[in-house]
Amino acid sequence: MLIDKDTKHIPISRQAALLGISRSSVYYDPVVSDSDVKLMNLIDEIYTKAPFYGSRKIKEQLKRMGYFIGRKRVQRLMCIMGIRAIYPQQKTSIPCSSHNVYPYLLRDAHVDRVDQVWGADITYIRMHKGWLYLVAIMDWYSRYVVSWELSVSLGVEFCISALERAFMEGIPAIFNTDQGSQFTSREFTDMLRGSDIRISMDGRGRAMDNIFTERLWRTVKYEEVYLHDYESVRSTKASINSYMTFYNEERLHQALGYLTPLEVYSRNRKIDKRSKSIGLLMPRSASQLSDQSISNYNVIL
Repeated sequence: MLIDKDTKHIPISRQAALLGISRSSVYYDPVVSDSDVKLMNLIDEIYTKAPFYGSRKIKEQLKRMGYFIGRKRVQRLMCIMGIRAIYPQQKTSIPCSSHNVYPYLLRDAHVDRVDQVWGADITYIRMHKGWLYLVAIMDWYSRYVVSWELSVSLGVEFCISALERAFMEGIPAIFNTDQGSQFTSREFTDMLRGSDIRISMDGRGRAMDNIFTERLWRTVKYEEVYLHDYESVRSTKASINSYMTFYNEERLHQALGYLTPLEVYSRNRKIDKRSKSIGLLMPRSASQLSDQSISNYNVIL
């Protein structure tokens, strides 16, 4: 559908490069039906509104919508989508046993400057036929999306690519992620440690530890993804690229004193280099906004 594997005119590697995806991800072909894709899109909408919903509640919500399916099917689809409820759980999926997991460093932390903390996360992006995964790296203080990448699979390659692009912008003091296998992989953590970046990881099932990226996903879904019916990887990437440019450079943020993320990020970096007087453009620090951000996190009860 997206890649013509039979053509002799354009190599698969070139097709992947033109679409902005890794060559290895071309061969990832999960077995799902059209009905499963439809259900995954509905699950995505339910989860975006209520990220604390587990498979039981999502199953019941689907039942209210006229879809009578079993919990195991919901769990299987959630696994493909790479999502889980945010509430603390005793039995959850475990990162690869060969990967190191790092402690969460940001509890009660005072985030008061750009490039102090970056956060990264992955979300599901629905298409007319199929889906993609989107990874974004965000500066917590300014809400600036430093880089992002799309992929047809949940491999580590597109996360590495996003990190490489982010390093062209700057280097953070702390990098925060969840405990997903992409972020706990040796390739990813070696890049961070090689730049003397302190690694922080959320507690399992605690999306609120990375609240700013979670709020970004909600914004992207409602203001971009749910308004379009993407026909291809190319059109999806072009549309999301336009939105991310809008988000960074034009979208006013009340929490930033009605400045854009790029204004806060770029201006404060200049101030930091000149006088270390970080925070002059911000009404409040990012850490002081945490409680307000959580209280404004609209959910379905």
